[in-house]
Amino acid sequence: MIDTQPPSTDFDIAEPGCSVAAARIVRRLHETAEWQRIIDEVVELFAKSLGCHRAILFRLRELPDEGFAQSIAAYWEDATLLAGAGRPKVIVQSVVNADPLLSRLAEEVRQGKMFAGRTREISGYLRQDFEDQKVKSFLSVTVFANGNLWGTFAVNDCTVERRWTDEEKAAAEIVAMAIGAAIERSLSEAHVSEIIRQTMLQASLDAIIVIDETASIVEFNPAAERMFGFKRSEILGKDLIDTIVPSFYRKGYATGAQYMSGRGAPMVGQRMETVTQTASGEVFPIELTVTEMHVADRRFFFGSMRDLREKRHAEEEINRQRERLHQNEKMAAMGSLLAGVSHELNNPLAVVVAQSTLLHEFAPDAQTKLRAEKVRAAAERCGRIVKSFLGMVRLHPTIPAETDLNNAVRAALEVTAYGVRSSGIAISTDFVPGSVPVMADADHITQVAANFLINSQHALAAQSGERKISVRTFRVSDRIVGFAVEDTGPGIPLAIRHRIFDSYFTTKPVGVGTGIGLSISKAIVERHKGSVRFEEVAPHGARFVVELPAFVGSRADVVAQDTRSTGLRQALIIDDEPDVASSLSDILELMGIKSRIVTAWSSAAAALDEFSPDIIFSDLRMPEASGITILRELTSVRPELARRFVLVTGDMVGARAEIGGLAPYERPLVLEKPFSTLDVRSALAAVNDQTSLVP
Repeated sequence: MIDTQPPSTDFDIAEPGCSVAAARIVRRLHETAEWQRIIDEVVELFAKSLGCHRAILFRLRELPDEGFAQSIAAYWEDATLLAGAGRPKVIVQSVVNADPLLSRLAEEVRQGKMFAGRTREISGYLRQDFEDQKVKSFLSVTVFANGNLWGTFAVNDCTVERRWTDEEKAAAEIVAMAIGAAIERSLSEAHVSEIIRQTMLQASLDAIIVIDETASIVEFNPAAERMFGFKRSEILGKDLIDTIVPSFYRKGYATGAQYMSGRGAPMVGQRMETVTQTASGEVFPIELTVTEMHVADRRFFFGSMRDLREKRHAEEEINRQRERLHQNEKMAAMGSLLAGVSHELNNPLAVVVAQSTLLHEFAPDAQTKLRAEKVRAAAERCGRIVKSFLGMVRLHPTIPAETDLNNAVRAALEVTAYGVRSSGIAISTDFVPGSVPVMADADHITQVAANFLINSQHALAAQSGERKISVRTFRVSDRIVGFAVEDTGPGIPLAIRHRIFDSYFTTKPVGVGTGIGLSISKAIVERHKGSVRFEEVAPHGARFVVELPAFVGSRADVVAQDTRSTGLRQALIIDDEPDVASSLSDILELMGIKSRIVTAWSSAAAALDEFSPDIIFSDLRMPEASGITILRELTSVRPELARRFVLVTGDMVGARAEIGGLAPYERPLVLEKPFSTLDVRSALAAVNDQTSLVP
């Protein structure tokens, strides 16, 4: 572009430093892959070298049928001097067409002519725009890229009306050409590919390492820094074998080149899983892909590595969850089987317990009484074993109730007695005299004790010498009670003691244990607001100690009260097992209560025909109707019977689930088979309490 300002010698300023600034800008633009990252610094540097107050890089795009669209690609101004001054306006084509100066300038810009001068010497739209921006003098040169008009580069002096020197104009043209050259490089396919390559290398989530034919590391991306713990600056140029190759792979290789030609060569062109080593010496698994590259006369190996630690952990967790699901399925199947077995066993056991109790009551001599007591005790023990097994395999949500800790631990001993006895292991017990009441779920506490007993049995299985398990209950204070299971086995190594309560951690052989017993036990105890710990036994052995909050305010004395004065005189017994119903009737008769027995349910009206029971005992599961259905039918006729209804069942766990589905005010009392005289008295006392409290 030609200099449009008239000849003048006024205010000529030869600002030194613009040539040096131009040379510096050319070098920086040439060395930078992305010119946009430094362009703001470029325009500021050049403006200051001229003593100017504003510099602008305009981007011009020609739109079809619309002329040029102008935008600002870079901008700098002296904010102190130009506070309140306007910024360059977007000039639309309609304004250009209506203004002679703008029309001429548009054509000269296409021709690459310079536009320089002073604001007071131009007119029209552009003069008004420059005055709004406080421009005194202006200099603008065209920027070409790839032979096409790309934009313009302009500087403004906002204090002095100056004549631009040839050196200043030449420096501006040099800067414009350098910007154009940088733009050309950024637009070339090779440059775009290089930027993409660098971006991919930097952004890759996989570690990327490039080595040459000598196994010296020549590239190490950020993901590799994070994975291996080496800084890029400290590892570049080092030998592969001295850095990330595990020490046990280095044997027999003096250099990485030998390693690559020997062990490493087969890796090329394959995707494989192997191991590598971090800066701290940790060996971990990776997925490795190696590609060989040839650049000029050199060979490079491009390695992409994916850390498999999280994947392996996820796979292990999936396997653990699969094993847990398998165990749960087995437990559920066993629970269903035992539910049926318990129902079938508890009915005859209930008869045996009841009849042996009656035999003991009416025995004519001491010897018969003793034999009847032995029969009753054996039958009750059978019932407790069935209940304990059923409670363990069909573990229900924690339902705290007043529980004798001694009885819960005894139940665990009965469940595990056969395995311990058949292994030739001695058992010693030391229970606190009387009862040890806790507010707990008896089934859950029994399972905890059984888990400890089974673990001790396994620990002693291959033990020579003394093989003994000691079980005791204790009181720490009025508020803390507990139990302990101790064995004379090999104990637990110090190195793994901190992990024994972790899920699926086990020291047992494959097929012997799942590693969930102790973790489940810990969870159960903590749900009961208690604690469990391991203690070492000298000279060898292990002891597991459980402490639980003691229950204050036991009502055990109320259970044993004389029920003959309860006022209950007539009972309705509904059970499809005549022997069970008859045995319960015999026990009630001892207590002065007459009974009507119904072995096949038809209707509430038929059952209550000319009979007004004070208490109702109904089996939970019968062919004609369930105990819950019978309860609803009876209470629909006589609502007050809801407080006098007792469900009789041999599957307490299943009963809890069904009763839990009822509203709290609908839930009946439960008598568990096989029942003793004391159990029946307790049920009568509970019904008497309910009826006496409610008018």
